[in-house]
Amino acid sequence: MNRFIQKTEIYHGFNSIESLRNIDKKRIFIVTDESMVKLGMLTKITFILDSLNIDWSFFQEVKPDPSLDIVKKGLQLMIDFKPDAIIGLGGGSSLDTSKGILYYYMKTLNTLIYNEKIHKPYLIAVPTTSGSGSEVTAYSVITDTEKDIKIPLVDENMIPDMAILDSQFTMSVPQKITADTGLDVLTHAIEAYVSRNATNFTDSYAEKAIKMVFKYLLRAYGNGDDKEAREKMHDASCMAGIAFTNGGLGLNHSIAHGIGAKLHIPHGRANAILLPYVIEFNSGIGGDLKEETGEKYREISEILGFPHSTIEEGIRSLIVAINVLKENLNIPLTLKDAGTDKSLFEKEKDNIVRNVMKDFCLPANPIEVSEKDVYSILEKIGGY
Repeated sequence: MNRFIQKTEIYHGFNSIESLRNIDKKRIFIVTDESMVKLGMLTKITFILDSLNIDWSFFQEVKPDPSLDIVKKGLQLMIDFKPDAIIGLGGGSSLDTSKGILYYYMKTLNTLIYNEKIHKPYLIAVPTTSGSGSEVTAYSVITDTEKDIKIPLVDENMIPDMAILDSQFTMSVPQKITADTGLDVLTHAIEAYVSRNATNFTDSYAEKAIKMVFKYLLRAYGNGDDKEAREKMHDASCMAGIAFTNGGLGLNHSIAHGIGAKLHIPHGRANAILLPYVIEFNSGIGGDLKEETGEKYREISEILGFPHSTIEEGIRSLIVAINVLKENLNIPLTLKDAGTDKSLFEKEKDNIVRNVMKDFCLPANPIEVSEKDVYSILEKIGGY
Protein backbone atom coordinates (compact mmCIF):
# COMPACT_ATOMS: atom_id res chain seq x y z
CA MET A 1 0.00 0.00 0.00
CA ASN A 2 1.32 3.43 -0.97
CA ARG A 3 0.57 6.82 0.59
CA PHE A 4 0.71 10.26 -1.00
CA ILE A 5 0.53 13.45 1.09
CA GLN A 6 0.06 17.02 -0.06
CA LYS A 7 -1.14 18.99 2.96
CA THR A 8 0.42 22.36 2.10
CA GLU A 9 -1.82 25.13 0.78
CA ILE A 10 0.23 26.63 -2.05
CA TYR A 11 -0.03 30.19 -3.33
CA HIS A 12 2.07 30.93 -6.38
CA GLY A 13 2.70 33.60 -8.95
CA PHE A 14 4.17 37.09 -8.87
CA ASN A 15 3.06 39.10 -5.80
CA SER A 16 1.42 36.05 -4.19
CA ILE A 17 2.88 37.33 -0.89
CA GLU A 18 -0.44 39.21 -0.67
CA SER A 19 -2.00 35.87 0.32
CA LEU A 20 -0.70 36.61 3.84
CA ARG A 21 -3.67 38.93 4.17
CA ASN A 22 -5.88 35.83 4.39
CA ILE A 23 -4.33 34.43 7.56
CA ASP A 24 -6.12 34.70 10.89
CA LYS A 25 -3.24 34.83 13.37
CA LYS A 26 -2.31 37.20 16.19
CA ARG A 27 1.41 36.59 16.87
CA ILE A 28 3.92 35.56 14.20
CA PHE A 29 7.58 34.59 14.66
CA ILE A 30 9.71 35.09 11.52
CA VAL A 31 12.90 33.08 10.91
CA THR A 32 15.28 34.51 8.33
CA ASP A 33 18.86 35.67 7.71
CA GLU A 34 20.60 39.02 7.63
CA SER A 35 20.57 39.28 3.83
CA MET A 36 16.76 39.09 3.76
CA VAL A 37 16.66 42.03 6.16
CA LYS A 38 19.21 44.07 4.19
CA LEU A 39 17.49 43.39 0.85
CA GLY A 40 14.13 44.52 2.21
CA MET A 41 12.50 41.10 1.85
CA LEU A 42 11.50 41.05 5.52
CA THR A 43 9.81 44.42 5.12
CA LYS A 44 7.57 43.05 2.35
CA ILE A 45 6.14 40.69 4.96
CA THR A 46 6.08 42.94 8.03
CA PHE A 47 4.31 45.70 6.05
CA ILE A 48 1.40 43.31 5.51
CA LEU A 49 1.46 42.09 9.12
CA ASP A 50 1.44 45.66 10.43
CA SER A 51 -1.53 46.52 8.22
CA LEU A 52 -3.40 43.61 9.84
CA ASN A 53 -2.34 44.62 13.37
CA ILE A 54 -0.52 41.31 13.82
CA ASP A 55 2.18 41.29 16.48
CA TRP A 56 5.46 39.92 15.15
CA SER A 57 9.03 39.19 16.15
CA PHE A 58 11.93 37.95 14.07
CA PHE A 59 15.13 35.92 14.32
CA GLN A 60 17.74 36.82 11.69
CA GLU A 61 20.73 34.65 12.62
CA VAL A 62 20.26 31.84 10.09
CA LYS A 63 23.51 30.74 8.41
CA PRO A 64 24.20 28.32 5.52
CA ASP A 65 24.10 24.69 6.68
CA PRO A 66 22.11 25.69 9.78
CA SER A 67 23.59 24.46 13.03
CA LEU A 68 21.99 23.01 16.11
CA ASP A 69 23.27 26.01 18.08
CA ILE A 70 21.44 28.43 15.78
CA VAL A 71 18.24 26.38 16.12
CA LYS A 72 18.55 26.48 19.93
CA LYS A 73 18.95 30.27 19.91
CA GLY A 74 15.86 30.68 17.75
CA LEU A 75 13.98 28.17 19.88
CA GLN A 76 14.54 30.21 23.05
CA LEU A 77 13.24 33.37 21.39
CA MET A 78 10.19 31.52 20.07
CA ILE A 79 9.42 30.08 23.51
CA ASP A 80 9.58 33.60 24.98
CA PHE A 81 7.38 35.10 22.22
CA LYS A 82 4.73 32.33 22.20
CA PRO A 83 3.54 32.75 18.58
CA ASP A 84 0.54 31.10 16.99
CA ALA A 85 2.34 31.07 13.61
CA ILE A 86 5.91 30.91 12.31
CA ILE A 87 7.18 32.14 8.94
CA GLY A 88 10.36 30.77 7.38
CA LEU A 89 11.71 33.39 4.94
CA GLY A 90 14.74 32.68 2.80
CA GLY A 91 16.55 29.85 1.07
CA GLY A 92 16.68 26.23 2.14
CA SER A 93 18.74 27.10 5.24
CA SER A 94 16.09 29.50 6.56
CA LEU A 95 13.27 27.07 5.85
CA ASP A 96 15.14 24.19 7.47
CA THR A 97 15.94 26.37 10.49
CA SER A 98 12.30 27.43 10.92
CA LYS A 99 11.21 23.80 10.70
CA GLY A 100 13.94 22.72 13.11
CA ILE A 101 12.87 25.40 15.61
CA LEU A 102 9.26 24.26 15.30
CA TYR A 103 10.29 20.61 15.75
CA TYR A 104 12.11 21.29 19.02
CA TYR A 105 9.42 23.76 20.13
CA MET A 106 6.81 21.02 19.97
CA LYS A 107 9.13 18.56 21.71
CA THR A 108 9.76 21.10 24.49
CA LEU A 109 6.07 21.89 25.03
CA ASN A 110 5.14 18.21 25.04
CA THR A 111 7.75 17.63 27.72
CA LEU A 112 6.65 20.53 29.93
CA ILE A 113 2.88 20.37 29.54
CA TYR A 114 1.07 17.20 30.52
CA ASN A 115 -2.64 17.89 30.77
CA GLU A 116 -3.31 20.34 27.95
CA LYS A 117 -3.59 19.75 24.25
CA ILE A 118 -0.61 21.31 22.49
CA HIS A 119 -1.51 23.54 19.56
CA LYS A 120 1.11 23.49 16.84
CA PRO A 121 1.90 26.96 15.49
CA TYR A 122 0.79 27.44 11.89
CA LEU A 123 3.85 27.08 9.64
CA ILE A 124 4.27 29.32 6.59
CA ALA A 125 7.19 28.91 4.16
CA VAL A 126 8.29 31.74 1.88
CA PRO A 127 11.21 30.41 -0.19
CA THR A 128 13.50 32.97 -1.81
CA THR A 129 15.56 30.49 -3.85
CA SER A 130 14.30 27.84 -6.24
CA GLY A 131 16.00 24.72 -4.98
CA SER A 132 15.32 22.97 -1.70
CA GLY A 133 11.59 22.24 -2.02
CA SER A 134 11.54 22.52 1.77
CA GLU A 135 8.30 24.50 1.58
CA VAL A 136 6.34 21.26 1.10
CA THR A 137 8.46 18.60 2.81
CA ALA A 138 8.55 16.89 6.20
CA TYR A 139 12.35 17.15 6.31
CA SER A 140 14.87 19.47 7.89
CA VAL A 141 18.64 18.93 7.87
CA ILE A 142 20.54 20.51 10.76
CA THR A 143 24.31 20.39 11.31
CA ASP A 144 25.84 19.31 14.60
CA THR A 145 29.04 21.36 14.42
CA GLU A 146 30.62 19.58 17.41
CA LYS A 147 30.32 16.15 15.81
CA ASP A 148 30.58 17.57 12.26
CA ILE A 149 27.55 15.60 11.05
CA LYS A 150 24.19 16.35 9.46
CA ILE A 151 21.15 15.62 11.62
CA PRO A 152 18.10 14.64 9.56
CA LEU A 153 14.79 15.57 11.19
CA VAL A 154 11.67 13.96 9.76
CA ASP A 155 8.24 14.81 11.15
CA GLU A 156 4.91 15.50 9.47
CA ASN A 157 4.46 18.45 11.86
CA MET A 158 7.22 20.14 9.86
CA ILE A 159 5.30 20.04 6.59
CA PRO A 160 4.35 23.70 6.12
CA ASP A 161 0.66 24.50 6.32
CA MET A 162 1.10 27.23 3.72
CA ALA A 163 3.72 27.92 1.06
CA ILE A 164 4.02 31.20 -0.82
CA LEU A 165 5.92 30.84 -4.10
CA ASP A 166 6.36 34.49 -4.99
CA SER A 167 9.00 34.77 -7.69
CA GLN A 168 9.66 38.45 -6.91
CA PHE A 169 11.71 37.15 -3.97
CA THR A 170 14.03 35.26 -6.34
CA MET A 171 14.81 38.04 -8.82
CA SER A 172 17.98 39.15 -7.01
CA VAL A 173 19.44 35.66 -6.52
CA PRO A 174 23.03 35.63 -7.92
CA GLN A 175 23.95 33.46 -10.91
CA LYS A 176 26.04 31.04 -8.88
CA ILE A 177 23.23 30.32 -6.43
CA THR A 178 20.69 30.13 -9.26
CA ALA A 179 22.83 27.38 -10.82
CA ASP A 180 23.44 25.45 -7.59
CA THR A 181 19.83 25.53 -6.44
CA GLY A 182 18.45 24.81 -9.92
CA LEU A 183 20.52 21.64 -10.18
CA ASP A 184 19.37 20.69 -6.70
CA VAL A 185 15.82 20.78 -8.11
CA LEU A 186 16.89 18.51 -10.98
CA THR A 187 18.54 16.07 -8.57
CA HIS A 188 15.45 15.97 -6.35
CA ALA A 189 13.23 15.21 -9.32
CA ILE A 190 15.46 12.56 -10.91
CA GLU A 191 16.10 10.77 -7.62
CA ALA A 192 12.39 10.77 -6.80
CA TYR A 193 11.59 9.43 -10.28
CA VAL A 194 13.91 6.41 -9.98
CA SER A 195 13.33 5.85 -6.25
CA ARG A 196 12.20 2.40 -5.13
CA ASN A 197 9.23 4.20 -3.52
CA ALA A 198 8.19 6.03 -6.69
CA THR A 199 4.51 5.90 -7.70
CA ASN A 200 2.38 7.27 -10.52
CA PHE A 201 1.66 10.29 -8.32
CA THR A 202 5.31 11.11 -7.52
CA ASP A 203 6.31 10.45 -11.13
CA SER A 204 3.85 13.07 -12.39
CA TYR A 205 5.40 15.80 -10.24
CA ALA A 206 8.97 14.65 -10.93
CA GLU A 207 8.47 14.54 -14.71
CA LYS A 208 7.07 18.06 -14.83
CA ALA A 209 9.86 19.42 -12.64
CA ILE A 210 12.55 17.81 -14.83
CA LYS A 211 11.05 19.29 -18.00
CA MET A 212 10.82 22.75 -16.45
CA VAL A 213 14.44 22.72 -15.23
CA PHE A 214 15.76 21.86 -18.69
CA LYS A 215 13.54 24.51 -20.26
CA TYR A 216 13.94 27.41 -17.84
CA LEU A 217 17.08 27.07 -15.69
CA LEU A 218 19.51 28.43 -18.29
CA ARG A 219 17.13 31.33 -18.93
CA ALA A 220 16.96 32.19 -15.22
CA TYR A 221 20.74 31.86 -14.99
CA GLY A 222 21.40 34.02 -18.04
CA ASN A 223 18.91 36.73 -17.13
CA GLY A 224 17.89 37.01 -13.50
CA ASP A 225 15.17 39.50 -14.48
CA ASP A 226 13.35 36.92 -16.63
CA LYS A 227 10.09 36.81 -14.66
CA GLU A 228 8.70 33.80 -16.50
CA ALA A 229 11.85 31.71 -16.00
CA ARG A 230 12.07 32.65 -12.32
CA GLU A 231 8.42 31.75 -11.77
CA LYS A 232 8.70 28.42 -13.59
CA MET A 233 11.82 27.44 -11.63
CA HIS A 234 10.07 28.34 -8.37
CA ASP A 235 7.15 26.08 -9.32
CA ALA A 236 9.54 23.30 -10.43
CA SER A 237 11.32 23.40 -7.08
CA CYS A 238 8.05 22.95 -5.24
CA MET A 239 6.90 20.13 -7.54
CA ALA A 240 10.18 18.28 -7.04
CA GLY A 241 9.73 18.74 -3.29
CA ILE A 242 6.29 17.14 -3.43
CA ALA A 243 7.76 14.25 -5.44
CA PHE A 244 10.63 13.48 -3.10
CA THR A 245 8.80 14.00 0.20
CA ASN A 246 6.49 11.20 -0.94
CA GLY A 247 8.87 9.07 -3.01
CA GLY A 248 12.19 9.60 -1.27
CA LEU A 249 15.64 10.41 -2.60
CA GLY A 250 18.71 8.18 -2.75
CA LEU A 251 22.46 7.77 -2.99
CA ASN A 252 23.05 11.15 -4.64
CA HIS A 253 21.73 13.04 -1.63
CA SER A 254 23.33 10.66 0.85
CA ILE A 255 26.79 11.37 -0.55
CA ALA A 256 26.01 15.09 -0.90
CA HIS A 257 25.11 15.20 2.80
CA GLY A 258 28.38 13.44 3.62
CA ILE A 259 30.67 15.66 1.57
CA GLY A 260 28.73 18.78 2.51
CA ALA A 261 29.29 18.17 6.22
CA LYS A 262 32.97 17.26 5.92
CA LEU A 263 34.18 19.22 2.89
CA HIS A 264 31.81 22.20 3.21
CA ILE A 265 30.59 22.26 -0.38
CA PRO A 266 27.20 23.94 -0.99
CA HIS A 267 24.49 21.27 -1.08
CA GLY A 268 23.18 21.98 -4.57
CA ARG A 269 26.70 22.05 -6.02
CA ALA A 270 27.56 18.74 -4.34
CA ASN A 271 24.44 17.17 -5.85
CA ALA A 272 25.29 18.57 -9.28
CA ILE A 273 28.84 17.18 -9.21
CA LEU A 274 27.53 13.75 -8.21
CA LEU A 275 24.51 13.40 -10.48
CA PRO A 276 26.08 11.93 -13.66
CA TYR A 277 28.21 9.50 -11.63
CA VAL A 278 25.24 8.29 -9.57
CA ILE A 279 23.14 7.77 -12.70
CA GLU A 280 26.01 5.73 -14.14
CA PHE A 281 26.24 3.64 -10.96
CA ASN A 282 22.50 3.10 -10.41
CA SER A 283 21.92 2.09 -14.03
CA GLY A 284 24.99 -0.13 -14.34
CA ILE A 285 25.70 1.41 -17.74
CA GLY A 286 28.92 0.05 -19.26
CA GLY A 287 28.81 -3.02 -17.03
CA ASP A 288 26.07 -4.98 -15.31
CA LEU A 289 23.05 -3.10 -16.69
CA LYS A 290 20.22 -2.69 -14.17
CA GLU A 291 17.34 -2.84 -16.63
CA GLU A 292 14.52 -1.73 -14.32
CA THR A 293 16.37 1.36 -13.09
CA GLY A 294 17.93 1.94 -16.50
CA GLU A 295 14.46 2.00 -18.06
CA LYS A 296 13.44 4.81 -15.70
CA TYR A 297 16.43 6.89 -16.79
CA ARG A 298 15.62 6.07 -20.43
CA GLU A 299 12.08 7.35 -19.85
CA ILE A 300 13.49 10.68 -18.67
CA SER A 301 15.41 11.02 -21.95
CA GLU A 302 12.22 10.19 -23.82
CA ILE A 303 10.29 12.83 -21.85
CA LEU A 304 12.96 15.40 -22.72
CA GLY A 305 13.14 14.42 -26.40
CA PHE A 306 16.69 13.05 -26.23
CA PRO A 307 17.79 9.90 -28.13
CA HIS A 308 16.28 6.91 -26.30
CA SER A 309 15.80 3.97 -28.70
CA THR A 310 17.50 1.59 -26.23
CA ILE A 311 18.00 1.71 -22.47
CA GLU A 312 21.72 2.31 -22.94
CA GLU A 313 21.18 5.12 -25.43
CA GLY A 314 18.64 6.80 -23.15
CA ILE A 315 20.96 6.66 -20.13
CA ARG A 316 23.92 8.02 -22.07
CA SER A 317 21.79 10.80 -23.57
CA LEU A 318 20.67 11.88 -20.10
CA ILE A 319 24.21 11.90 -18.73
CA VAL A 320 25.49 13.93 -21.69
CA ALA A 321 22.63 16.41 -21.37
CA ILE A 322 23.28 16.92 -17.64
CA ASN A 323 26.98 17.47 -18.28
CA VAL A 324 26.22 20.01 -21.02
CA LEU A 325 23.80 21.80 -18.70
CA LYS A 326 26.43 21.85 -15.95
CA GLU A 327 29.04 23.24 -18.34
CA ASN A 328 26.73 26.07 -19.37
CA LEU A 329 26.06 26.82 -15.70
CA ASN A 330 29.79 26.81 -14.86
CA ILE A 331 29.39 23.92 -12.41
CA PRO A 332 32.66 22.10 -11.59
CA LEU A 333 32.91 18.48 -12.74
CA THR A 334 34.94 17.25 -9.74
CA LEU A 335 35.72 18.09 -6.12
CA LYS A 336 39.18 19.21 -7.23
CA ASP A 337 37.60 21.66 -9.69
CA ALA A 338 35.37 22.88 -6.85
CA GLY A 339 38.47 23.85 -4.89
CA THR A 340 38.39 21.07 -2.31
CA ASP A 341 41.75 20.33 -0.71
CA LYS A 342 43.02 16.83 -1.51
CA SER A 343 44.46 16.26 1.97
CA LEU A 344 41.11 17.12 3.57
CA PHE A 345 39.34 14.80 1.14
CA GLU A 346 41.68 11.92 1.99
CA LYS A 347 41.44 12.63 5.71
CA GLU A 348 37.63 12.63 5.75
CA LYS A 349 36.93 9.93 3.17
CA ASP A 350 36.32 7.11 5.67
CA ASN A 351 34.05 9.32 7.80
CA ILE A 352 32.08 10.35 4.71
CA VAL A 353 31.53 6.72 3.70
CA ARG A 354 30.35 5.77 7.19
CA ASN A 355 27.90 8.66 7.26
CA VAL A 356 26.61 7.86 3.76
CA MET A 357 25.79 4.30 4.80
CA LYS A 358 23.71 5.65 7.72
CA ASP A 359 22.06 8.47 5.79
CA PHE A 360 18.25 8.63 5.87
CA CYS A 361 17.98 9.04 2.08
CA LEU A 362 19.84 5.84 1.21
CA PRO A 363 17.03 3.27 1.75
CA ALA A 364 15.02 4.73 -1.16
CA ASN A 365 17.87 4.31 -3.65
CA PRO A 366 16.73 1.99 -6.46
CA ILE A 367 19.59 -0.49 -5.97
CA GLU A 368 21.57 -1.71 -2.97
CA VAL A 369 24.74 0.21 -2.12
CA SER A 370 27.89 -1.05 -0.40
CA GLU A 371 30.75 0.85 1.21
CA LYS A 372 32.92 -0.23 -1.71
CA ASP A 373 30.47 1.42 -4.12
CA VAL A 374 30.64 4.70 -2.20
CA TYR A 375 34.44 4.66 -2.15
CA SER A 376 34.42 4.09 -5.92
CA ILE A 377 32.11 7.05 -6.57
CA LEU A 378 34.15 9.30 -4.26
CA GLU A 379 37.31 8.44 -6.21
CA LYS A 380 35.57 9.35 -9.47
CA ILE A 381 34.23 12.69 -8.26
CA GLY A 382 37.51 13.57 -6.53
CA GLY A 383 39.44 14.23 -9.72
CA TYR A 384 42.80 14.32 -7.94
